[in-house]
Amino acid sequence: MTSRPSFKVALAGLVLLLAVGVVWWRGAARSDDADPPTPGLTGPSVPTAAPASSAPVAAASATSKAPREQIPMPGCWDGLAALDRSATLESLHAAVSAAIQARDTALVAYLQERLTELVGEDPDRALQLVTWAMKAAPPEPAIYLEALKAAPAVRHPRVSEKLLSVAEDKSLAAPDRASALDALETQHRFTPDMRNRLKSIALDDSADAAAWMATRTLGRVMKEDYQRTGTYAPYWKDLLDIGTTSEDTAVRLLALEMPSYSDPLIDSGSIDTLAKVMRTDKERDVREMAAFRLAVTEDPQKALAAFRAAFDGEHDLCVRWAILRFAVRAAGADALPLVEEFARKDPRLRQDYLDFKALYATGTTDFARIWLGKKEHHDCVVEEGAPH
Repeated sequence: MTSRPSFKVALAGLVLLLAVGVVWWRGAARSDDADPPTPGLTGPSVPTAAPASSAPVAAASATSKAPREQIPMPGCWDGLAALDRSATLESLHAAVSAAIQARDTALVAYLQERLTELVGEDPDRALQLVTWAMKAAPPEPAIYLEALKAAPAVRHPRVSEKLLSVAEDKSLAAPDRASALDALETQHRFTPDMRNRLKSIALDDSADAAAWMATRTLGRVMKEDYQRTGTYAPYWKDLLDIGTTSEDTAVRLLALEMPSYSDPLIDSGSIDTLAKVMRTDKERDVREMAAFRLAVTEDPQKALAAFRAAFDGEHDLCVRWAILRFAVRAAGADALPLVEEFARKDPRLRQDYLDFKALYATGTTDFARIWLGKKEHHDCVVEEGAPH
């Protein structure tokens, strides 16, 4: 009696048939595609498929030899090497436009990197990217400005001035202004004039996304300057002004959050302003962020006084919980008497006091380790940047 083929053999044949079908479908899809090819480039080449008639042969041979999975190697773009050898800004510009039309995101990403390499330290080439960005339709502006952001030329005074001028141009769409601001984030420092201009954008109620991006740009360059030179105070003063005067909740929140990424010690002079925000801002998230900002200060005892003054007037449990935990972060075990006072005034926080008391009794002093052992008793979202 003839034996039936094994299940594995049948499965191997089915897999091969499916693989052949997929490769044929991809080839057919490309031949039917009416999108224009990239000048000098065509789409990724596809490995030649075996004819479908070979499938039964492969299935039969699998009875004597275990099937081995064959994974096609990724293709490449025909003509890409030639384009690389003679690449100019203009040829890459044309290639980017065509790749976008073809929806080839991998090729667009590669061309963006090549634009960065080609611009290098040349301010004239950098300015050409800005010009193209301002004349193009989305998503091209973001591609050119992202390429510029990674090039050293972005820090040339002529280039940074041009980007800031674009960001200030109210006739442009908010996303284009925001892209120009994003490109400025790799600056090593800002002059006082540039900081003032960025603050004006951040405080402009009509700037929409550009206001938020201007705030983030100030904060990110503050981090860069702080890491390089130890300078943060001028930036922090601008961010604190934004955090207390902007009408946009998201902008105020971001302005107070940005020091979290460089963690400077907040000066004693800023505590009064932060304490006022913690007591009076109409948004819970902003009050919590002000409490968070007070947790890392050169004057912990003054911060504790600010926390005490804010607690009685605060009725939101989550903000009270933020005040309590950041008081502990600010002063460690020295904050326990104040935390006990908070627990007496609001019994919902009593277990938190007992937790912190027990943790510090073990001899641990580092707040990061204390926080790892702290149980959560409240259904509150911890703000971004806070320890949790």
